[in-house]
Amino acid sequence: MYKKPYTSYNLFFIIPFLIWAVVAYPMIDPKYLQYYFALINTHYSSFADVFFYYATWVGEGVTITIILLLLLGYSSLRNWWYFTTALLCNVLPTIVTQIIKNTVNAPRPLKYFGEPDWIHILPKWDRLFSYSFPSGHSTGAFSMFCFLSMLLPKKYQYFGLLFFICALLVGYSRIYLAAHFLQDVYAGSLIGGFGTLILFSIMRRYQDRFFKDEDVVTAKNDVHEK
Repeated sequence: MYKKPYTSYNLFFIIPFLIWAVVAYPMIDPKYLQYYFALINTHYSSFADVFFYYATWVGEGVTITIILLLLLGYSSLRNWWYFTTALLCNVLPTIVTQIIKNTVNAPRPLKYFGEPDWIHILPKWDRLFSYSFPSGHSTGAFSMFCFLSMLLPKKYQYFGLLFFICALLVGYSRIYLAAHFLQDVYAGSLIGGFGTLILFSIMRRYQDRFFKDEDVVTAKNDVHEK
């Protein structure tokens, strides 16, 4: 018999995410484009240079795939429901983001500002110029951490707040590394977060269809035989 994994709508993630969606909305006004980019990118340190360079990797497809595969180490997640839900929640939002990216083809900060001297960027950082909106790393991070938060056991649900902070740090890293504007990160976070919430709720509703209670089947067979 396959045991259904514990799932919930983790408010420790969802509430901060909704607050972020509301509070950050006025900040994406085009007139603040340079202000918020410069506020983050030009306030740097040697520690932050290293920290955000590696933190941004969490939003990459390879990292997300590895983390989701490692979770198969839990017996309750070695089933088709987890595999299908993980695939939908972490792939479909990314596809939406990539479609928008290729349709809009917005310039990245380096291209938008013309590579001015005031932008903080190091030689080992990727120098990106096109397909800025939305941020794919932000979509990936918010998709994954939102998904993970809803798989947390009841006694560990408070880690959902930590997951939200981690997702936000990935988004912050994209601006710090001169790869995106706040608008890009904001849009990516909404696609990832809301997309995952919608897809997860659908899969949670039909979760029973992925599990067969062998004990119930055996019991029914015994009744018929008698």
